[in-house]
Amino acid sequence: MILLLGGTSDAPPLARRLAESGYRVLVSRATDVPLQTPCHPNIESRAGRLDEHRLAKLIERRDIRAIVDATHPYAVEIRALASRVAGEKGIPYLCFLRPAAIDPSLPGVEVVADHRTAAMAAFARGRPVLLTTGTRNLEPYVERARATQLPLVVRALDHPASLDACLRAGIPREHMLLGRGPFSVEDNRRHIRSFGIGALVMKDSGLAGGATEKLEAARAENCPVVVVARPSIGDHKVFADIEELVAALAEALV
Repeated sequence: MILLLGGTSDAPPLARRLAESGYRVLVSRATDVPLQTPCHPNIESRAGRLDEHRLAKLIERRDIRAIVDATHPYAVEIRALASRVAGEKGIPYLCFLRPAAIDPSLPGVEVVADHRTAAMAAFARGRPVLLTTGTRNLEPYVERARATQLPLVVRALDHPASLDACLRAGIPREHMLLGRGPFSVEDNRRHIRSFGIGALVMKDSGLAGGATEKLEAARAENCPVVVVARPSIGDHKVFADIEELVAALAEALV
């Protein structure tokens, strides 16, 4: 059994290719957000966050032979956890990472190291800020919104956990844009115009994450973009091509 970690759009084609190669695949996602898992007799799925103990037990219980990590490019914690536990269990760990899509030299684009710096840069524009990085790092943006008395508009997944996080952070309902992306260029332009946005904060989640549409919309609306840089992946070998990953997996399991 191959454990495929990932609740992103990268997981379904990976799962299908692995299954077609003869592997039994267990697709694991952290939340109950629906994922279009391919219908194949070799593919199963599970949902729920994995800590070190749960992951180790899952490997033992399901006789996991390798971990293929196709989590979000910014999912630092699960990537480190999966790599460490795989090493402890003596099984291969392979990381699939969609390529970056943002050229930091583009006009109107500012790439920063972390969310706190991003919040400072975005609110320094003196106008409302549109946050499109989800709800896991709301605190620095909420702090700057309160300090500057400027509106913070949060766009996040339409899920009870997102709504709860926004409510707990004090985000007014009229400043919540909850939906399932990626959003089109026109969607992004409409959101920028509707709230008079002065800076859009985003991650470089790659083409599948809607980065191009956000950049095009921001450029059309003359709206500056603040990009939270991708975290380091350490010394792991990374695959961006499914066929290369499948070939490497076959070699690792010989």
